[in-house]
Amino acid sequence: MLKKIAIGLLVIIAIPFITALFVQTDYSVVRSVTINQPLPKVFEYVKLLKNQNEYSVWAKADPNTKHSYLGNDGEVGFISIWESENPEVGFGEQEIKNIIPNQRIDFELRFFKPFEATEPAYMAIETVNNAETKVSWGFSGHIDYPLNLMFLFVDFEKRIGDDLQEGLQNLKVIMEKN
Repeated sequence: MLKKIAIGLLVIIAIPFITALFVQTDYSVVRSVTINQPLPKVFEYVKLLKNQNEYSVWAKADPNTKHSYLGNDGEVGFISIWESENPEVGFGEQEIKNIIPNQRIDFELRFFKPFEATEPAYMAIETVNNAETKVSWGFSGHIDYPLNLMFLFVDFEKRIGDDLQEGLQNLKVIMEKN
């Protein structure tokens, strides 16, 4: 009887680990918005990481977040550091890794708390017409096995996508006011 109980417990414990072998470990999210402003004006605003504090949902989540900066904003190598007691915000930094003028800014996000991860993100900017600009904000992530089981319970595409879209809508409001 004890042997059957032990085998049953082993099977119950093994099922999630076996299931995780067949669950994705990577995700990628992109959202876009069209802003009624010419491309150069939009690009000059979004290339400055400090400006994300005005439109990013995550930057606005905790008004008590401490911010510090290293380097020249809007240039490759600039780092924006944030630290918050709010676990939704946590502690991390974002670095500008590449800039293609009037087209794209690539970032590297480094999260330290409440979890450690290094993930790429970007903003791509393109002309719709002389008075309109399309901005796309993209983010990719990875969750190691066996924690990738979270994909069965959390829709990262929707959760992160909703935050990106809200940030882009905030950006649209700011840019169209000025």
